[in-house]
Formats: sequence, C-alpha cells, structure tokens
Amino acid sequence: MDLARSFAHRFGQLSHPDAVPRPFVAICPAVILEEGERLPWHHHRKAQLLYTLRGIVHCETEDGIRIVPPQCAVWIPSDLPHSAFGSGDIECHCLFVEPDAAPGLPERCCTVSISPLLRELLRRAARLPELYDADGADGRLVAVILDELAAAPVENLHLPMPVDPRLRALAGMLLAGPANHASLQEWASRVALSERSLSRLLAQEVGMSFGRWRRQLHVMLALQRLAAGESVQAVAIDLGYESASSFVTMFRKAMGKPPGRYLQEQGRM
Repeated sequence: MDLARSFAHRFGQLSHPDAVPRPFVAICPAVILEEGERLPWHHHRKAQLLYTLRGIVHCETEDGIRIVPPQCAVWIPSDLPHSAFGSGDIECHCLFVEPDAAPGLPERCCTVSISPLLRELLRRAARLPELYDADGADGRLVAVILDELAAAPVENLHLPMPVDPRLRALAGMLLAGPANHASLQEWASRVALSERSLSRLLAQEVGMSFGRWRRQLHVMLALQRLAAGESVQAVAIDLGYESASSFVTMFRKAMGKPPGRYLQEQGRM
C-alpha cells in the first residue's frame, strides 16, 4: 500500500488522491507523526504540498534533504520519489495538486514560506469535501490557493547530498559530529581524497564549496533545535562555535537575518 492510500485508510478516506477527479485534494485531518516515525519512499502523479503546523519535517529526495520548520511547506513535484521524517511530534497538512493545475507552480522540489493569507486559505481548504464543486465557491478558493502557491517565496533550507560514496561517507561524519571543525585537508584525508579532489567533487555533485556545504548543514541542524526551544548559546556550543555571536554571524550570512529574527518572523506567519 503506498503512502497516500495508507493515509486515506488511516483517516477514513477511501480514495487515492491521484484518482480523485479534482485538481486539488486535501487529506483531512492533519497528519500526525510520532517521534522517530518515518514515511517510506514513495511517489504519486499529483504534486504534493507538505505544510508543517508543528514540529520540524525533513523531506528527503535523491538530490538532498529539505527541512520544513513550522509555518513552512515543502513542494514535491509530480512523480518525484521522496521520504519524510520528523523531529519531535509532527503535525502537518498533506495537499495534492495536479501538475498542470495552474501556471507558475514550482518545477523543482523546494521549501516555501507560507504567508498569513495562504495559511488561512490552506486551513479552509483542509475542510473541502473530496468532490468539491469545481465550478462554484470551492473551485474559486482553490484557484486563489494555486495563485498564492505560485507566488510563495522559496526558502534556502536545502542540503544537497552527493552520490559519490566517499562524499556520502563525509556527509555521514559531518551529520554525526557537526561540532567537528576540522580543516578541509583533514576531512579529505579521512575519505582518502586529496584536498583538491574533494573540492572538485563537491563542486561537481552539490554545487557548493566545502565551507558553504557545512554551513548549510549547521543552519539546518540549528533551526531544528532552536524551533524546539533550545537557546542560541546552547546550539552554538554544540555546533562547535566559540561563541553565540560567531554562530549568529554564520547564520546571518546563510539566511540573511539572525536566528532570533528569522524564527520570530516565522512565528508571526
């Protein structure tokens, strides 16, 4: 049984979203995932919007991992294999959209910010009947939602993952020990590569320098923990920064604003 159908059985709906003759399908009520629960790899013809209400969702595709903090969503294009797991107890809405339902919808997997207007529209859409009147008020509501989705800003919350087994091993070591600030030369030697070869492979496979790739990992780990209520000081120490100010500088460079402001703006959405 695939994921969409298992959701349907879990919540009493009998139809597979791909089989519903509507451009927009919402699984209701919100999906609840427990700590450690992982959704298996799957795909579906309809694109999917996974909108996080509570907790942090990690959406994994072949090209990397995207994090979805509260009041953000991940857009998963049609037929793209993906998996998902969470940090803490997760509550999220699953919405399915025909790939040609509207112009301007994202063509690639991405994390998008949900505006206050779109948030309220999605809450209302979660109560739509499966076979809503596409030519009436419900159809107009869906049209506005699709317009807002097409205009939603994309967040830089993607950690690209390499294919090369040596770089995969490096990624595993960085994830297991994010506070280790060894030099590029030291990391290269641990995966049996020269410093030059490691830099070249990273540029080829993830399109980033080693420093930028590690910084992106730290941002993702930090957001996961800060959203759970940990202090900037504690997160900075655990990620190996000498001070909270040096961590904030790194975060601002990556996200364009300090962590407190970023989370505050997300919380107001």
